[in-house]
Amino acid sequence: MVAAIVVAEVAAVAADLRPSDSPVSESDIERSELASGVRVVSERMPEARSVSVGMWFAVGSRDEPGNIAGASHFLEHLLFKGTEKRSARSIALAVDAVGGEMNAYTSREHTAYYLRLPVAELDSGLRLLADVVSEPAFRAHELDAEREVIIEELLMSEDTPDDLVLTALYESLYPQHPLGRETLGSRDTVEAMTRDDVSNFHATWYRPANLVIAAAGNLDHAQVVEAVDGLFDNGAAGVAPERTAPSSDIEPLVLIDRPTEQVHVAVGWRALPIDDDDRYALWVANHVLGGGMSSRLFQSIREERGLAYTVFTSPSSYSDVGSLILYAGTGANRLGELLDVTNEVLDGVLADGITAEEHAVALGYLEGSMLLGLEDSGSRMSRLGSGLVVRDSIISIDDHVRHIRSVTLDDVHRVLKRILGQPRAVSAVGPLGGGNAALEAFAKS
Repeated sequence: MVAAIVVAEVAAVAADLRPSDSPVSESDIERSELASGVRVVSERMPEARSVSVGMWFAVGSRDEPGNIAGASHFLEHLLFKGTEKRSARSIALAVDAVGGEMNAYTSREHTAYYLRLPVAELDSGLRLLADVVSEPAFRAHELDAEREVIIEELLMSEDTPDDLVLTALYESLYPQHPLGRETLGSRDTVEAMTRDDVSNFHATWYRPANLVIAAAGNLDHAQVVEAVDGLFDNGAAGVAPERTAPSSDIEPLVLIDRPTEQVHVAVGWRALPIDDDDRYALWVANHVLGGGMSSRLFQSIREERGLAYTVFTSPSSYSDVGSLILYAGTGANRLGELLDVTNEVLDGVLADGITAEEHAVALGYLEGSMLLGLEDSGSRMSRLGSGLVVRDSIISIDDHVRHIRSVTLDDVHRVLKRILGQPRAVSAVGPLGGGNAALEAFAKS
């Protein structure tokens, strides 16, 4: 009876929230392409007191030759070290003086630099960000200093078992392929990287054809275009990186012996590329499996048995491939029970799919979290920038909501069988000695 009430309540909420009720008016989004090839997209938010601007480059760690693995991330660090006219300190002071926030990140297929600041500072913020990404100084002493910072970042990751186990899992899912490499690179490649390596990488890939400039807030599109017109005009437009898809091979089991208090376990399957028609069904399946507090894995492993503090699943998608990962950590003496319960949950959804209650809750969660995530200028800017740099299109909120609502129970069961029916890759970090029979059996199940 309780389940039926929950289903009815969630369905009623979803029915009341029509696509036209979404907080985003697509008429407020404008796009332009500059003569250089730079794409500019903005969204006007008249009620906002802030503006967020981002510069997104369609190049990431998978586009690096093996000998300079980590170049995208190294470059991300170095661009904040200054230009010929601005020092790292002057950049930081300019942002701090107006209460702004400036940051960047490197992914496997793109790199983003972004800034959030008060509305009145839009022009100066755009000029600052444009200088940072287009005119780096690459001073030798700053390169050497940042090299040490990145090495410390790598060492920190090595000392963090839940990071280490996921790094090992990606290597297992995409063996001998750039997608399987740590985005930071390795200590060897970072130590060997020269100024010319980084400068040439910037000159090759940070070109207009690979650049999307996104902005959101209380702004005018023409103002954004005028501020960035001429950016990267000096030189060729550039080309997109050529990418080769990984083979279907995976490495079934990787064990890393560490004197930790817990055994950290990660499981992965090959999943869906970014534009696969089943991606919405996968999001629903992921939420039910391990994507939220009501998920089967969270309830079975943490709430009912207290086997782990953290347990989750998460999908990721790239231009030609994707993955679904599962993570949990538990005491060594409870590892066997954790693996047994995990198999029970996986076998259950693979055999029977999900329930009507789980389906309704997942649809409500996906729709609601998406709408709540669009309440600030930063999230709006990120939606625009990532949409254009990843797929050269922006899916409207109305279409997004319709796609989510159209996912059926059969769709979810199909995508679960499509992904979980494949071989799994397993990695583990902890006090494992020379091996572990339970993990070996789990990897084969």
